[in-house]
Amino acid sequence: MKRLLYGVALLALASACNTKPDVRPYSWEDDLQQRLRTDFCLTEAQVKDYIRKYIPDVTDEQMRQWESTKALECMVLDGEKRYFRNAGPNLFRVDSACCAIKEDKDGIQPSGTDKVNVENVPEIIAAVKKEGKNIVAPKRIRVTYTLTVDTNAVPSGELVRCWLPYPRTDHPRQQDVKLISTSEPEYVLAPQECRHSTLYMEKRAAEGQPTVFSETFEYTICGEWHNLKPEDVQPYDTASALYKEYTAEREKHIVFSPRLRELAAKLTAGETNPYLKAKRIFRWVNDHFPWASAREYSTIENIPEYVLDNRHGDCGQVSLLFITLCRISGIPAHFQSGFMMHPGAWNLHDWAEVYFEGVGWVPVDQSFGVPSFARNAEEEYFFMGGIDSWRMIVNQDYGMPLVPAKQYPRSETVDFQRGEVEWDGGNLYFPQWSYDMDIDYLSY
Repeated sequence: MKRLLYGVALLALASACNTKPDVRPYSWEDDLQQRLRTDFCLTEAQVKDYIRKYIPDVTDEQMRQWESTKALECMVLDGEKRYFRNAGPNLFRVDSACCAIKEDKDGIQPSGTDKVNVENVPEIIAAVKKEGKNIVAPKRIRVTYTLTVDTNAVPSGELVRCWLPYPRTDHPRQQDVKLISTSEPEYVLAPQECRHSTLYMEKRAAEGQPTVFSETFEYTICGEWHNLKPEDVQPYDTASALYKEYTAEREKHIVFSPRLRELAAKLTAGETNPYLKAKRIFRWVNDHFPWASAREYSTIENIPEYVLDNRHGDCGQVSLLFITLCRISGIPAHFQSGFMMHPGAWNLHDWAEVYFEGVGWVPVDQSFGVPSFARNAEEEYFFMGGIDSWRMIVNQDYGMPLVPAKQYPRSETVDFQRGEVEWDGGNLYFPQWSYDMDIDYLSY
């Protein structure tokens, strides 16, 4: 197995770009419209077919009402109303009356993550108390991650460039990362200081065959919990570089709009302790924004404002709302993401970290919020200062450069999880490739 030197790889990529310039003019507006058409791909008749499983006599009037409240997501594209690909299922997550109808028919089943965390969360709390440290309950995981570009998506002989997610090596909760193998003999691991942790490879497309990239690695991930108390939190050093960076605005999704400033002031009114301020924000977001399947982040102008407008959000969306409200309130916070790796329930996932003077950085999983299985105050607010043992940390921020640099806008311009692929003719968007993880749980 041969590892390319970082500088050599960048020179090679630059050379390739110089010798084979893009001859097709690229337009972000055209790209955006195509992305929207991919997400908003259903007709009203198709959405009604799903709704009739629970509401057989659904009316046009009901449809218009749900659209007006944003419970049913749609938009006009090319002069035609189109519905979000998960508009039907989301309706029964977002609208309380519809949710009750579905629960009455299907019953309430715990999520796959809850089935695991009902044991893991008490395990972490008990271990922290017993061992006197905040990072505990390690799990060893082996992963083969595969990205497959569709057959003939790229002309035969053309060079395909691929960035795969790779577990971070700079976080105390994630340890002993070991690369086992790669599908290509030459590869580039992003330097540790990069906010997106990637493994980059290149391969030429072959006629009639998919282009496949894969990596196998192992790592140990731990749970973390801080039994936070207001008196543990000290006043911030507002002149520090950390404070200035992580309480600042960031394009495009941490913007201190008048609406968000007013909301942050309202939520934290009368409170001066940073932990109690963050706890109020955490609870308010938990109580007001149910989880719903999200459209691609690259198509959203400002994610926290989108959550407020649409009254729902997935993990990354509510995390960015929480982070923005914290930063406005003078609490350092940043985006963190990768995967939740719970046995039987792995998936893409985003969360946050907040900084408390005198404590340090602590995890906050706004999407997991207040667990349904919580039996006491420690479990109720576990994810406001704690996180379970089943994660893979890939990103320490959002929307940062990849290494080597990508020529075209990314498929996911905010997060980085599934991977990215391009060739000299353009970016390869999600419908043109697939990804999969084969996970071995080496220790529990």
